[in-house]
Amino acid sequence: MRQHGVPTAAGDVIRLDGVTRTYQTGAPPALANVSLAVAAGEALAVLGPSGSGKSTLLNLLAGLDKPTSGQVTVDGVRVDTLSEAASARYRRERIGMVFQFFNLLDDLTVLDNVLLPAQLAGMPSKRAQARATELLSYLRIDRHTRAYPGRLSGGERQRVAVARALMNRPPLLLADEPTGALDTASGHEVRNLLAQLNQDGQTIVLVTHDTTLAEACATRTIELTDGRIRRDTAAVAR
Repeated sequence: MRQHGVPTAAGDVIRLDGVTRTYQTGAPPALANVSLAVAAGEALAVLGPSGSGKSTLLNLLAGLDKPTSGQVTVDGVRVDTLSEAASARYRRERIGMVFQFFNLLDDLTVLDNVLLPAQLAGMPSKRAQARATELLSYLRIDRHTRAYPGRLSGGERQRVAVARALMNRPPLLLADEPTGALDTASGHEVRNLLAQLNQDGQTIVLVTHDTTLAEACATRTIELTDGRIRRDTAAVAR
């Protein structure tokens, strides 16, 4: 399946130009003059110790934070210039987000969790239902459509979270420690899923401490230390 929302045009999905983020005057910056380009179809793993700037980078890409200086452009949008309302719209239309602890709504069924982004975006009901059905089948969780998240395994819940993230066909999927709350078997399942999504063309930025996850999923890895990119490495072909 190659029609789950992947941009087909060549070019950079992400461009950071001289991005610095400082939270306190006189304190070391969380990010320091970072420049980075990520092409359509890349899977970028961001590694580094706690406090290295990984979460700050993810928040800037998601429009949840703004740089102190520099420019952040995602899918042609200058994210650093957006108002609060425009940032929310940008996330709804252009960003899919997958979290360590799933962030599913336990009182909604799997189907209703997946449908939620489409409803917020005003997608017609018939089209939204068709899209959700397509994703649940693609991610092999269609048998759980009417189940509630609490009845699923960790790996299954993360698949639901990925389906929700892809619902509005985002050009960019952001994954924040997506295997951090999973057992070994479920973690392996999610690693395979992310690798397959990228092979099908989805652009991914993956923040993780897990080098095994990066090796399995990423086409490229950057390592952050003290807010700076210390290493930028292309992966050996999978």
